[in-house]
Amino acid sequence: MVTLVWGLGIFLLVNAFACLWRATTGPTVVDRVLAVNIIGTKTLVLLVVLAMAFGRDMLLDVALVYGLLNFVITITASRFLETGRLAGDWS
Repeated sequence: MVTLVWGLGIFLLVNAFACLWRATTGPTVVDRVLAVNIIGTKTLVLLVVLAMAFGRDMLLDVALVYGLLNFVITITASRFLETGRLAGDWS
C-alpha cells in the first residue's frame, strides 16, 4: 500500500510540474490560470491520498480548506480577467 501511495505521489508531482511549465509559458492568461487551478487540484488529491494511506484525519481538514481556497482564488482571478476589476456591480 505504501508503495502505491509513493508511486501515485510521484506521478502527481510530475504532472504538477508539467502544469507548472504550462503556467509559466502558457500562450494566454486563461491557460495560466487554468494550469494553476490544476496544480491546486493535484495538491488536494495528494493530500487526500496521504490522509487515507497514513490514517491522518487532519490532512482531510487541510485538503478541504485548501480546496475551498483554490475555488475562491480561481473565481476571483476569472472575474478579474473578464471584467478588469474585482469590486463593483456583479450583474
